[in-house]
Amino acid sequence: MAEQGKPRFAFFDGQIVPIEQAKISVMTHALHYGTAVFGGLRAYWNADEQELFIFRPLDHFERFLQSASMLRMHLPFTPAEMTTMLRDLLRAEGFHENCYIRPLAYKSTEMIGVRLHDVDDAFTMFAMPFGQYVEREEGLHVCFSAWRRVDDNAIPARGKIAGSYANSSQAKSDAILSGYDEAVVLTQDGHISEGSAANVLIVRRGQIITPSSSSDVLEGITLRSVLALAREELGIPVVERLIDRTELYVADEAFMCGTGMQIAAVTRVEHRPIGTGQMGEITQALRRLFFDVVNGRHPAYRHWLTPVYASTLIEDAKR
Repeated sequence: MAEQGKPRFAFFDGQIVPIEQAKISVMTHALHYGTAVFGGLRAYWNADEQELFIFRPLDHFERFLQSASMLRMHLPFTPAEMTTMLRDLLRAEGFHENCYIRPLAYKSTEMIGVRLHDVDDAFTMFAMPFGQYVEREEGLHVCFSAWRRVDDNAIPARGKIAGSYANSSQAKSDAILSGYDEAVVLTQDGHISEGSAANVLIVRRGQIITPSSSSDVLEGITLRSVLALAREELGIPVVERLIDRTELYVADEAFMCGTGMQIAAVTRVEHRPIGTGQMGEITQALRRLFFDVVNGRHPAYRHWLTPVYASTLIEDAKR
C-alpha cells in the first residue's frame, strides 16, 4: 500500500476533535473481541471545479449501519446525518486531494466478557489523504489462498466486521510474503469468493461474471457501481453466479474492485497468464469510465457524488 497521509481530526465522542484526542482504553471490548464494524469511502479532488466529491456516501453509510445491526449496535444516526458529519469533517481537514474515509462503530464498554448485549456502542470517523491501495493496479499477480473465506454462518460475510478481517489479513500477508500482489480466497466449498479486501470479476466470452452474494462476499458498493456502468454505458452483459477456481485460469480478463482497490487488472494467477497476460480491453474501458465518474466528469452519474465545499463557496459569496 502506498501514498497515505495522516489525518488531523476525527469525529469522536459526538464532535470533531484533534486526532490526538481520539483515544480509547486498552480495556475496550472491541479491542479484545473484534466487536467493531467499519466502512471505507473515498473522496476525489476535481481540480477544474475546485471540489472534493464523496463517492456514494449514502450507500456506504446504509451498509455501515446494516453491519452495525449485525453486532446488535444501535447508532442514533441516519445515512444522511452521517454524510453531513463527514462533510463537516472533510471541511475541517480542508483536503484538496484524493482521500480515504474510515467510519468505525465499536463496543466501547471497558470490560471482560464475550457477548454483544448490554455493551455500550460508540462511533468515530476519520479521513486521510490516500492514493493507490496496490502499486500494480494495471497488472496484479495473484495466488489462491490456503485460507478459506469466513462462512456467513460463522461471521456475517455481508458485514464489514472487524474481527473477520483477521481472515483477510492471513490471506494477504501469505500472498505478499510469497511474492504475489494479492490473494484470491475460496469459499468453504471451493468456489471463488473474493480477494483479501476486494471483489473479483472475470470476463469470459464477452460477459462479466462475478460471484453471487451467496458466495460469502461483501456486497461491494464499488462492485455495484462497476456492474451498472458495464451494463448501462458499455452494453456488456453481467452474470452473478458461482465461479469455479479453474475459470480464473481460462478467463479472457480478470480484475478486482473495491473502495480501496478501485479497479485493478489481474493479469497472472500463480504461474499462469490470464488472457494475453496484459490488461484487457473491457477492464481498460471500465477503469477509464470509473475514474471519469468518481471525479465528476460524467454528468449522468453526478447523483453518485456528494460535493464537500459547494455550499461553503455559496455561503462565502453571500458575505
